[in-house]
Amino acid sequence: MLNIVLVEPEIPNNTGNIGRLCVGTESRLHLIHPFGFVINDKNLKRSGLDYWVHLDVTEYQNVAEWMQQITNTSRVFLLSSHAQKSIYELQFQDGDWLVFGKESVGLSEAVLNLFENHLTIPMSNMIRSYNIANSVAFVIGEARRQLNQL
Repeated sequence: MLNIVLVEPEIPNNTGNIGRLCVGTESRLHLIHPFGFVINDKNLKRSGLDYWVHLDVTEYQNVAEWMQQITNTSRVFLLSSHAQKSIYELQFQDGDWLVFGKESVGLSEAVLNLFENHLTIPMSNMIRSYNIANSVAFVIGEARRQLNQL
């Protein structure tokens, strides 16, 4: 099972889509406050549809509270468009933590400095980044392919 972490998500539709993806891939979703919406937002529920009740989700008040759950920091991977190492260069393992930042600015320098493993999703130089829900789908897809869980 993969652990998907959203740090300060801002857009309910993205979080709803990611929640639905987590249900479909049997991944755990970890949400770190503050959010740009309330968890019962109609857009969140619309995107997550009726799957939200099946979601394995945990909320944390801050990054420090979330970090208390991590037993092996070497298996925490932060996604950043500025990283040098591609997701395709990593050998994923069951239980990995895949961390994504807020839609407007990504992960803060403070969070990036907490962990050494930074990954990027290769993309054309014609865009700055992918939509976060698409990014999560890319990474879960590659991880599950490697783990033969497709």
